[in-house]
Amino acid sequence: MRPRPMRRSVAALACLLLAWTGPGSGAARAQERPALIAAAADLKFALAEIAGAFSRNTGKAVRITYGSSGDLARQIAQGAPFEMLLSADERYVADLHRAGLTRGEGKLYATGRLAMFAPHGSPLPLDAELRGFQSAVAEGRVTRFAIANPQHAPYGKAAREVLERLGVWQRLQPALVLGENASQAMQFAASGSCQGGIVPLSLASAPDIAALGTFARIPAAWHSPLRQRMVLTARAGPAAEAFYDYVQHNAGAGQTLARFGYALPEGK
Repeated sequence: MRPRPMRRSVAALACLLLAWTGPGSGAARAQERPALIAAAADLKFALAEIAGAFSRNTGKAVRITYGSSGDLARQIAQGAPFEMLLSADERYVADLHRAGLTRGEGKLYATGRLAMFAPHGSPLPLDAELRGFQSAVAEGRVTRFAIANPQHAPYGKAAREVLERLGVWQRLQPALVLGENASQAMQFAASGSCQGGIVPLSLASAPDIAALGTFARIPAAWHSPLRQRMVLTARAGPAAEAFYDYVQHNAGAGQTLARFGYALPEGK
């Protein structure tokens, strides 16, 4: 099913969430060309902050393309000129490494979390155990519900695992609205075109999004760990190398990821 057109009041949300490419802060003053970075869509807000701080602190620029991890990895395998990938599923990094397209096996930078989001005015009940949601599905009251496509979006795959655990996956099939990536699923869930959705906590908790509805954290034990790994590709230049090091070692970058709901690797 196709989502209904969004209300004008959330047009800005589409601009925030569906912008595929954006230059890092300081791009105009950077002397070298911007590093081309591919990043999982759940990182949209957190990585924008990190990239801005990186550019201010180093004078180097990054240009970030957001999408589903599977699609971005496929583009790299097909020759896209990305210099670094921040994937929401480390298996995509492993696949690229086995194909000889990366510099090493990369580094785990975060573990993601899920949330169930309902826009203001939605009849979808939210509670810590999601029992109200289970009842609503069983009674046929959930008619449009958003997740990212489980075929190529790690957060969509994890959302499916949650729905299977709750015993509602099959019953919910006619109501599912699939986003091409986590950002699009978040747009559908927050815009009012759906009654809600299972989306990245990092997006649902962002102030501009949280103001549009309510959300409940989903226990991490309800789905496979969203182990997020980054890696430099064989094309990486000095700016990409510097950004890779910054995300890995800068205390402020770690604090930003934690503030958006990510669990950090031990020692960070």
